[in-house]
Order: sequence, then structure tokens, then C-alpha cells
Amino acid sequence: MSTVSVEDRLGTEQYCYLTTSGRRTGQPHEIEIWFAAAGDTIYLMNGGTRRPPGASDWVRNAQANPAVRVRIRGETFIGEARAVLFDSAEHDHARDLLVRKYATAEDNLSRWRATAYPVAVALRPA
Repeated sequence: MSTVSVEDRLGTEQYCYLTTSGRRTGQPHEIEIWFAAAGDTIYLMNGGTRRPPGASDWVRNAQANPAVRVRIRGETFIGEARAVLFDSAEHDHARDLLVRKYATAEDNLSRWRATAYPVAVALRPA
């Protein structure tokens, strides 16, 4: 990996593109999603939809096969997805990073912060 971290190079980008393998089909599934970077790890959160936190397809696919691909701007990475342990320091840190990056005066994202399911992805060049 570059000596400059993903956080330093790409941390201000608004979206990343996460590709998981379908847990039933094995076919690739790509989504556009908010992310926050800390070093060469990115954090994603699932929640705020009709489904319970952690129940979206991308989370369930990553749980079944943690090997993922991530594209940020023009760079592609391979990564290993993992759930962030509930009530850990990392759990709070991930939530804080994402809310700090995306909260607005109109929406402080407090409900999302309190209920969403954080996932960490350690990145390395593809």
C-alpha cells in the first residue's frame, strides 16, 4: 500500500463502491455507500431503512463471505469485512467518524448513530 493512507488520500470522498459476493448465487453485487476512513480501514454502517440494522443484503453477503472489493474514486482495493464488536471503543469510534463526516444542520444523524450496524473493512491494493 502507498505510504500515504487511504484516509489521507481518499477520506474526503463522499462515497465508496462496495462489491460483495451474493451469499446464495456467488454473483458480485455492487452498492454505493457512505464511508469513513481511519488509516487503511474504512467503516460502513447499515441502518435507517425498513430492515433492522445488519439485515441488508450487503451485510449478510459480507458475513457469508468477508472477501470484498472497494472502489474509491479511481482506486480499487480488496478487503476483509468484519462486524465491529458492539459496545467496543471501535464501535463508538466508527459511529463517530461516520456521523462527523455526514451530519448536517438539518439532520444530525443521531438516530442512525444510535441504531446502525457498523462494519469495518481493512483495505489493501487490488
